[in-house]
Amino acid sequence: MKLKSYILLALTGMALISCEDQLERLPKDKLTPETFFTNANECELFTNDFYTMFPSASGIYGETADIITKNNLTQEVLGNRTVPATSGSWNWDKLRDINFFLEHSNKCEPASDRDKYQGLARFFRAYFYFEKVKRYGDVPWVDRALSSDDPELYKGRDDRKFVMTKMLEDIDFAIDNLDTKKDVYRVSRWTALALKSRICLFEGTFRKYHNLGDYEELLKQAAEAARIFILESGYTITNTSSQPYLDLFASLKADPSEIVLARAYNSAIKLSHDLNGYLTSMTQGRPGLLKNIANMYLMLDGTPFTSQAGWENMTLPQESKNRDRRFAQTVRTPGYKRIGSTTLEAPDLGATETGYQLVKFLTESKYDSYNASTNDMPLFRAAEVLLNYAEAKAELGTLTQADLDMSIKPLRQRAGVATLQLADANANPDPYLASAETGYPNVKGDNKGVILEIRRERTVELLMEGFRYWDIMRWKEGARFTKPFTGMYVPGPGEYDLNEDGINDVCLYKGVKPATSCRIVVELGKEVTLTNGDSGYILLHTDYPRVWDEGKDYLYPIPTDDRVITQGSITQNPGWNDNLNF
Repeated sequence: MKLKSYILLALTGMALISCEDQLERLPKDKLTPETFFTNANECELFTNDFYTMFPSASGIYGETADIITKNNLTQEVLGNRTVPATSGSWNWDKLRDINFFLEHSNKCEPASDRDKYQGLARFFRAYFYFEKVKRYGDVPWVDRALSSDDPELYKGRDDRKFVMTKMLEDIDFAIDNLDTKKDVYRVSRWTALALKSRICLFEGTFRKYHNLGDYEELLKQAAEAARIFILESGYTITNTSSQPYLDLFASLKADPSEIVLARAYNSAIKLSHDLNGYLTSMTQGRPGLLKNIANMYLMLDGTPFTSQAGWENMTLPQESKNRDRRFAQTVRTPGYKRIGSTTLEAPDLGATETGYQLVKFLTESKYDSYNASTNDMPLFRAAEVLLNYAEAKAELGTLTQADLDMSIKPLRQRAGVATLQLADANANPDPYLASAETGYPNVKGDNKGVILEIRRERTVELLMEGFRYWDIMRWKEGARFTKPFTGMYVPGPGEYDLNEDGINDVCLYKGVKPATSCRIVVELGKEVTLTNGDSGYILLHTDYPRVWDEGKDYLYPIPTDDRVITQGSITQNPGWNDNLNF
């Protein structure tokens, strides 16, 4: 789309006109802001580009953090980030586009269309700043399009609390003025409510766990935005097939009954991604669920898996029995068949580091070739809003059983898991989730048990959807990145039937390679390391230390080029040394 370029060229042309009379009038043969943005079609054309701010497919399904591991770790998890000269995440181009639109769209008629598209622009300005605050904390607030000689280009950072206040003004305007009509590919009032609940929950819990103060009002707003969404939007939790959770993500077209907004993919217009290749190939990192997270999936009766006798030494077929149905719809377990196939398939240790091979989002095998996947990617869905509501209320201390029944119960019903009981959860917090080694030791207070259960629910429900790293940041639990990364349990050398179809799938051996019919043959101690030597959990990423600095790693460093340009007006985040003398 060249529209913005045309407008900017027109503005440049205006600046070059020397005749004094012409300076007072707009050139009638050129496209200018003063003659554009007069109707809904023109506003829509310009604002379509704002949607490119949303993450790509790989930015959604490719999340890792402490729940999924690949054969390489991110700098954030390794703890070896350095201060960069430049960074794509410290980029302000889209903000100028948004502010430019807001300054020049006041001529749009009728007023209802004007308010709608200005609401859309302010939704995206709130979204833009949310991404900045998450990464950097304090950032400069700018709400007008700046010229090249504007002194405000060199302003310093505004306090995150001030920026958050301005963001909430934007998102509230969007909520009041966007369409109530549902559209899975267009931002609506319901998307704005979902975003508000996301923003306020993040900032409220970040302030709470990082001791920044002033968090209660944000949690109240998170809960209220989510409550309105739940009661008025009409979105539901899809539960109409034998594997509803898997089908929701493997569907080529986003299910509009639960998914509020999706990023569209379609091979006919050459929009595709490589999800299938990522999950089935031996050359794309071999992603796999980590054992610590596999242990978090409940039993169907609602009791923790880690309260079962002998859970520590259960093989994959044993641990898969009577579990939360999302487990078998997220990783390959006994009975798994690819969509469109009748063949039982076991986990492929050639395609997953941990043995827990992911299947969420995976579609038919005909999409396995490079960059051939076309299933839509969810950006906002009702399940997240339900979780936001429950967590905000729990953190405030105002959660009731009725709240849980309205929010967590539908998710557990789809998963076949017993309803979460508030009194029971708080009376008996799960030791596994409370442990400093396996859980969240920062959770305290009377609502400790239910907060831990809501975090469990959020972890398994939103896995592979891009939330986990930021959840760890707001909960102040970065130390989880330093814990051992392990995969499934292996009793020792031998042949294993991982999907119980009567055929051994993998052979693990020590010493001389045996004759075997197994498709996957792995040498213990070389290709796979186990925690106890000849037995135990698959042990990963032990060749280099992983560190977490509580004093600096919850925020990203400011790029040095921007610090230099502003002569230090843009200050560096605490703990990051960029060797600049201002």
